[in-house]
Amino acid sequence: MQNLDAYKLKWIAIIGMVLSHMVYAWQEILPLWLMIPMMASGGLTYPIMGYFVVEGYKHTSNIKKYFLRLFVFGLIASVFYPLVFGAFQLNIMFSIMLSLATFMLYDKIKFRFIFWLLFPLILVASLFVDWWIFGAIMMILFYTIPNETARRIVPPIVGGGLFTLFILLGILQLTALQSAPGMEHQVEAFINTWGDMDFMISSVTMIIGCVCAAFLLKNYNGERGKRSKWLFYVAYPLHLAVIGGVALALGLVDFTWL
Repeated sequence: MQNLDAYKLKWIAIIGMVLSHMVYAWQEILPLWLMIPMMASGGLTYPIMGYFVVEGYKHTSNIKKYFLRLFVFGLIASVFYPLVFGAFQLNIMFSIMLSLATFMLYDKIKFRFIFWLLFPLILVASLFVDWWIFGAIMMILFYTIPNETARRIVPPIVGGGLFTLFILLGILQLTALQSAPGMEHQVEAFINTWGDMDFMISSVTMIIGCVCAAFLLKNYNGERGKRSKWLFYVAYPLHLAVIGGVALALGLVDFTWL
């Protein structure tokens, strides 16, 4: 397994991203048995890409250009994001920008307790970007854990575990609403916001991908492999355009958020 270089890991992350986003966009026509492995694979994406965001931040020679690339491709992706997710939210490029700003703040504040006092404000800001507080917590762990082995293993499991707990609480809430009389409107509103029971059950399996991501990162050999600077930048808006375009053609796009 030690032949896993950055190029191979990024492709694994992209494949997982594409499969899970197919579920978000096409969940109305996909059976649960297919949604489960597709969503599980999605758990690979954020931990792997998050680890390399930290590596990129540590080695970048121009942080301003880094921010600019993220902002430009984030704007492009924003055009297609609602077609896949049925809502507008600041996409993963903006999540990464928030993480980079967090790292910069961590580096500049010499008294660590002051940073941690401010960190809840970062968590509030993360509610407006993709992967929410789970991504923000995962990223700061990737940046601050000193032991390299622990740094590769702990963040995906912690972030994925918190996400799984959130989904399980959602399942309990939806179950309670469905079992209570006269709650039809509340059930409909919940499903329109968070997804139906099949989607939430499949979402729980993302923890499997997060655990696998920890295992893959543990076996990362530290080598770059083929040059892949633009790989994720291009793949992100491109796959949203294709998946969202298919959803639009099939009449699966929800415009109620407008």
